[in-house]
Amino acid sequence: MSQLAIDGGQPYRTKPFPARTPFGEEEINLVTEAIRSQNLFGPSGGKVKQLEEEFARLYGVKHAVATTSGTAAIHTAIGAINPNPGDEIITAPITDAGSIVPILYQGCVPVFADVDETYNMDPADVERKITDRTAAILLVHLFGNAARVDVISEIARAHNIPLIEDCSQSHVIKYKGRYLGTWGDIGTFSFQQSKHMTTGDGGMTITNREDLAERMAWFRDKGWTRKPGIRHYVLLGLNYRMTELQGAVGLAQVKKVRSVVERRMRLGHYLTELISDIDGLTPPITTEGSEHGYWLYALRTDAWSATSFALALSREGIGAGAGYTGEPIYLCMEPLSDRRTFGKSSYPFDGVYNQHTVEYVKGLCPRAEDALEHIVTIGINENYTEKDIGDVAGAIRKVAKLLPKG
Repeated sequence: MSQLAIDGGQPYRTKPFPARTPFGEEEINLVTEAIRSQNLFGPSGGKVKQLEEEFARLYGVKHAVATTSGTAAIHTAIGAINPNPGDEIITAPITDAGSIVPILYQGCVPVFADVDETYNMDPADVERKITDRTAAILLVHLFGNAARVDVISEIARAHNIPLIEDCSQSHVIKYKGRYLGTWGDIGTFSFQQSKHMTTGDGGMTITNREDLAERMAWFRDKGWTRKPGIRHYVLLGLNYRMTELQGAVGLAQVKKVRSVVERRMRLGHYLTELISDIDGLTPPITTEGSEHGYWLYALRTDAWSATSFALALSREGIGAGAGYTGEPIYLCMEPLSDRRTFGKSSYPFDGVYNQHTVEYVKGLCPRAEDALEHIVTIGINENYTEKDIGDVAGAIRKVAKLLPKG
């Protein structure tokens, strides 16, 4: 082990790591039930309704509304609060496009709050970004770790602004004893294949407010009330209905998602224990009072470039990537950076509804930009053993010892 694999040495790990196996016999049995029912249409079936009830029960809320994806869940949440075209929604600079697309499609302007040391939105910058055009705060809980949602919820209440939580990477994570997704007006979740709980694709919104639950149910069903009598559409919505196949898989998944997260917590914390003494590396910082579900293990490299460290680690047999999204979403998403949205227009950045200029340029969120230059992401899953984690740590130590700094 005196030479890095990238320089011709023997890789630290040659055996493949355990793959995720999220689906089992219960999913197969429930999907079979759905197919044998001869009805896979969610509104007239039983699986989706039951999943909504079970999901609401898990989170201790009154209402859950199923959708086709996490992106659809966020769009449904924004549709429920009913902002005006040109309104602003404050959100995270380190996130997937799925957090941003619904803002644009609802005719609103994304405004980005910089991050703190956990890579989550900094409450102080959230408050600085509030204007008289702010229609909502879309708070992203990144990598399985809570943002300081108690502080941000207080800010939202003080300014009478709805708070939507994006928990796509942070299923059943407790912050100060309370699940993420239950602090704001609406919590949103993704069931995409990589998430702690998955139906392949799919999503869910939760709330305790009857009015928002009703609007979300309408919005995901084209505005259709589905009341007896003449068909009636009460708002402009989309077809984001979940099918009975997704609902069936979700019913099995909802029973085991907490155990999946608890296993990842133990593995992620163990990896941190094994590498916390390495100079020039900073393991993930867990927000005080939060659990961490390690959807990704985000390691900060200050003594090496993230690109060179990730490449060297990958050659050692440890899957690693540099920079997560590479650049903040406002720089790597051309509809924002180049204002290329609908046809030849730049809507909602131009026209009668937008009375101010928004520029998505380098320097907008300097802490986020700096973080993404130094983050190395490592994927772990609930099937890893402590021996597997030991090998991840061993490879990190090898790279840190032998890779030239700078």
